[in-house]
Amino acid sequence: MAVYYRDEAVQVTSESIRSGGRVIALADVTYVWHARGRTTLAVRGRVLGRGVLVLLLSLPPLVALLCVVSLVWSAQDRGEWTLALLILGGCVVGAVALTPFLEVPLGWLDRLYERGSQVHELWVQHHGHEELLVRTPDALRFGQIYRAVQRAVEQHNDRR
Repeated sequence: MAVYYRDEAVQVTSESIRSGGRVIALADVTYVWHARGRTTLAVRGRVLGRGVLVLLLSLPPLVALLCVVSLVWSAQDRGEWTLALLILGGCVVGAVALTPFLEVPLGWLDRLYERGSQVHELWVQHHGHEELLVRTPDALRFGQIYRAVQRAVEQHNDRR
């Protein structure tokens, strides 16, 4: 028996699919499909969090750009380029020094995009009945489960 996918709630093997306490034999599966489910509060929160994070990551460069333009404008009016260049140089050194700290919020943003912004449902038809196997807002996990079910069904049909 080959195991195509396994986690705490779902197991897909070459013989059956186990999900939510149900066991469906692959021999009984006639059709597999996926659909979008209704959006949950968790998904809406994830989309809102992603927007806030993008806003927080975008504001410092925009403020810095405004400050640079203002500083250059002021230096041009006064003719004091030495002080302006020292301030700009200090800001560039500070920005370069702080760049590695962007790894954490950018990692959060990556994970938010990986998880997706909708609810996914995996359905199967067996013994003439349609049954919902998996409903999850986690796009990465859903993709792994769906592909595992596809491979298991394909391998089972090839053996017939």
